[in-house]
Amino acid sequence: MWSDNETSEDLLGFKIHADLLIDVINDETILPVTIGVFGDWGSGKSSILKIINEGLVGINGDLKDETLVLYFNGWVFEGYDDAKAALLESIIKAFAEHKTIGNKVKDYTTTLLRSVNWMRVMGFGFKKIVLPIAAAHFTGGLSLVPSAIESIAKKEAKDVTETLSGKEGEKILKGFVNPHKKEDKYTLVRHFRDDFKKMIDKSEIKKLVVIIDDLDRCTPERIIENLEAIKLFLNVEKTAFVIGADPRIVRHAIEYRYKTDSIENADDADTQNKRIVSDYLEKLIQIPYNLPKLSDGEVETYITLLFCKNGLGDDFEKIQTAFCEFRVKDRYSVFGFGNLQEIITQEQKDKLGDSVTLIASLSSIITEGLNGNPRQIKRFLNTFTLRRRLVTVAKLTDFKIDILAKLMVLEYASPNLFRKLYNWQAIQQGEPKEIIELEQLAQSGNKEEMKLKNYSDWANDKVIKWLKVNPQLSKTDLRNYYWITRDQLTSSISGTSLIPEYIRSLFKKLVEHGSTKILEGIVTKEVLKLNNDADLESVLTLLEKELIRAPEKEGLHEIIIEFMQQKIPNSITTYTRVIKQIDHKVIPHHLHNQLKTAVAKNAEVKSIVTLFGSDSKIGKALKQD
Repeated sequence: MWSDNETSEDLLGFKIHADLLIDVINDETILPVTIGVFGDWGSGKSSILKIINEGLVGINGDLKDETLVLYFNGWVFEGYDDAKAALLESIIKAFAEHKTIGNKVKDYTTTLLRSVNWMRVMGFGFKKIVLPIAAAHFTGGLSLVPSAIESIAKKEAKDVTETLSGKEGEKILKGFVNPHKKEDKYTLVRHFRDDFKKMIDKSEIKKLVVIIDDLDRCTPERIIENLEAIKLFLNVEKTAFVIGADPRIVRHAIEYRYKTDSIENADDADTQNKRIVSDYLEKLIQIPYNLPKLSDGEVETYITLLFCKNGLGDDFEKIQTAFCEFRVKDRYSVFGFGNLQEIITQEQKDKLGDSVTLIASLSSIITEGLNGNPRQIKRFLNTFTLRRRLVTVAKLTDFKIDILAKLMVLEYASPNLFRKLYNWQAIQQGEPKEIIELEQLAQSGNKEEMKLKNYSDWANDKVIKWLKVNPQLSKTDLRNYYWITRDQLTSSISGTSLIPEYIRSLFKKLVEHGSTKILEGIVTKEVLKLNNDADLESVLTLLEKELIRAPEKEGLHEIIIEFMQQKIPNSITTYTRVIKQIDHKVIPHHLHNQLKTAVAKNAEVKSIVTLFGSDSKIGKALKQD
């Protein structure tokens, strides 16, 4: 089994990316800079940030090349009411507590912490002052008119002191409100930036590197607060910020925070929305670096190294060294089992058994099915390993592990087809005639013929590739294989551990839609524009699970009805399964009106209407209609 934690151990050949970003950070001519390490959920962002951190930090906290490196998990600040203040305070305290530079910058850290405390004591003050500045920056200006800032600050200082006793309120005013009396013309932000720069200069470091990981796990408000804190308060000379995030989550946070969907009554409203988000993101992050999807060869290499690490224990170090040396010489080829022949002993080869060669033979369909995503691959292999052990415990004979792996790829990539194949084999003693015909059609690659023979769901490139790859399933009794995977037949892998965070975020938005118009917009603008079939399958799987768990919730039914109305692929099939499993008596009966509307827009929804029992309120209402 493999841990899902991030690591600086490079099994992906990603050190080349980390080295490139370190080279950029070390170029003092481009500082200050904010670098975004962008990639999908589980694509390896955290591992690259760990490698960057390891390449920049000194031993035992000492400065390396006069560079101070601070590593933060953005999610740590999720619980704070004001993430900006929490991030600023954490960075300042890191300076104050550093064994080498703490005493040098004591005066400045005290002043800066006082400024943060002042903003925190003001309660709403930090947000009311910073957000107008962010808005001004968004339109091209760096700050507001100083008098406007001063007016806001004085009013809020008065509000705070009125809620405190006399002496305490007086102390707040004297200690926090105006620490720079001789420079009243500057804004609070400018004061903070100046003091922050002076602290860095006084510390005598050449540069400060702040690495922020897991930002995309935060709520939209926290994401924006962290980014704005960096841009408005900390982005001074000698600084570099490296942020790991899924760009889709960050874009959604910007849309959410600045309500870009409110741009209406314009022919190009969608274009305007996208431009606003892109412009704002460009102002916050100067250098976006997008991680590539793993190729077939890289997936095979990654799987090989995972099995070696798991099977060889302490002996894996020499494999890791050999891989790093190989990758320096050859950026493109597979580092597979053949490369290990002269490195490991016969005893070690026996430990590995057929694992490496087995999974390597399926690397191409794993790449397609799991979108070349390292986290999904690792979780897939963990599930595969558990099931493989179950085969041994259950003493199943004549069981081919490569067939199990192939079925599991279908289970993730297309849960609906996985269930359809299950239903076929369940009524044909495990050997469905349909799979024989499908494999023959796949060899010719004739999609139109597949559609003519009612195999439309199977007529796409990803599934055809899955059908063509060995081992073939024709004339194979699939009953034992589906018995092994029976724990997933109602939810599938993609319905549990492998669903990306951005899909969960989208599903949450659907559940909390609030109105029919908003729901329609989410489906049109986001669900219909999902990048791949697996993402859509994941949304449907989550929805199916929730409907089965809580069939009385009207909002869940509204979502699937809207899906069917907008002809989302497999939505009717999904709802059919749900209707067959739940108690019709608990379904809100007034949903029959929405089903009528859906039928008017998509005639295929009629098949759903016939499923409701006449003894339920909704069934009676539909019958009357």
